[in-house]
Amino acid sequence: MTETGRNQRRDTRIEKDSLGEIKVPAGALYGAQTMRAVHNFPISGMKPYRAFIWSMAVIKQAAAQVHMDLELLDRERGEAIVQAAQEVKDGQWDDQFVVDPFQAGAGTSHNMNANEVIANRANQILGYRVDDPDKPVHPNDHVNMAQSTNDTIPTAIRLGSLWRLDELTGEVERLAGALGQKAVEFDDVVKSGRTHLQDAVPVRLGQEFGAYARAVERDAGRIRHAAEGLRRLGIGGTATGTGLNAHPEYHPRMVKRLSALTGLELYESDNLFESMQSMADPVDFSAAMRTLAVTLDRIANDFRLLSSGPATGLDEIHLPAVQPGSSIMPGKVNPVLAEMLNMACFHVMGNDLTVMMAGQAGQLELNVMMPIIAHNLFEMMQVLIGAIRAFTDRCVVGLEANPEKAEGWLAKNAILVTALNPVIGYLKGAEVAKEAMASNRTIKEVVVEKGYLTTEEANRILDARKMTEGGIQA
Repeated sequence: MTETGRNQRRDTRIEKDSLGEIKVPAGALYGAQTMRAVHNFPISGMKPYRAFIWSMAVIKQAAAQVHMDLELLDRERGEAIVQAAQEVKDGQWDDQFVVDPFQAGAGTSHNMNANEVIANRANQILGYRVDDPDKPVHPNDHVNMAQSTNDTIPTAIRLGSLWRLDELTGEVERLAGALGQKAVEFDDVVKSGRTHLQDAVPVRLGQEFGAYARAVERDAGRIRHAAEGLRRLGIGGTATGTGLNAHPEYHPRMVKRLSALTGLELYESDNLFESMQSMADPVDFSAAMRTLAVTLDRIANDFRLLSSGPATGLDEIHLPAVQPGSSIMPGKVNPVLAEMLNMACFHVMGNDLTVMMAGQAGQLELNVMMPIIAHNLFEMMQVLIGAIRAFTDRCVVGLEANPEKAEGWLAKNAILVTALNPVIGYLKGAEVAKEAMASNRTIKEVVVEKGYLTTEEANRILDARKMTEGGIQA
């Protein structure tokens, strides 16, 4: 044998599945079906998110425990599977999950990747080599007992999303808190309101930021509400929802065991067929994250606009200077954290579109687009968590107001005349505003000159701070 042949023999082992033999890396915990998926789907170079690996492992662990309790799986095999699954949950074997997110429909490849890794690791725990022909734990017969890709993958989508729910909503609520703190800090800064990007009646900068905080807070509530639908699990429906090959007690026991293992509040499905056919709950959860992205995108745009300039823009707020803004223009500083948040939000919106389209692509008893639904949901959470954390810590916390510039713009705002509507009427008000803008004078000067108000009346009615508190100024 040549040296090349000896190296190939040393570096690979032969695995078998229902299609025949295939070479697998000698030290890999995965097996034939995973290897076929690697060959078939060299698409993006991406790997599954940790949430997808964790959620599949916890399902396999729960199933082994339930089947041992039902005396359908012997203790020796079962305990080895439980230990192997725990190691996967803990992240010890992430490098063994190698199937591209763009893979065979429904997620059979990812399911078998999990089955093979856990089976081979369980065999090692029992003292067998991964290439031992007599190894006792089989990926299909034991690790995948009473399961189908068709009920494990939708269950994993739900569990993986719930696994990071508190982390996501925690970052959203922390951002809302930081914005709320700025609302208090900026409450004395009276500025020109703007509608249609044109001058409008006054507002306080604190009121603007209070609105940002409340919008973000509401989005956290939307996400938590949408996540409630994910707590209903269809595990036990097996291939089509009938529960074929599953013990009659398997479904309720699995839900109870998964609740115990994860610490999550989970519920039995009231219709296993619906839980497998429909991806409406993940679509709803995705839509809630998209709505958050819409809110964040709007706020980031406002930050960029309010900080624009500084010499030739609004310059009403100062964002922290975290890095030089130009490779050619010395001293330039850009709103990089707001720009980053924009890009992250665009990406999340695109992810949501994919989830929505994949959700409606289900047919009859199954949605075969589940792998991309899973990947995009987990990616949305990953991107939002990281982007919001950075935006909060590196931008919002250190943000400062520029009261001088805000009040300077307000002094030039002819739309203050709106407060005079109850006194002089809309038409005279429009006349005053036009003359003030044309002559570059204030509303107060013009309205007193025309004799519509005394100086004392004008000072009282045109108090910009009082205007921000509502009511009839006259």
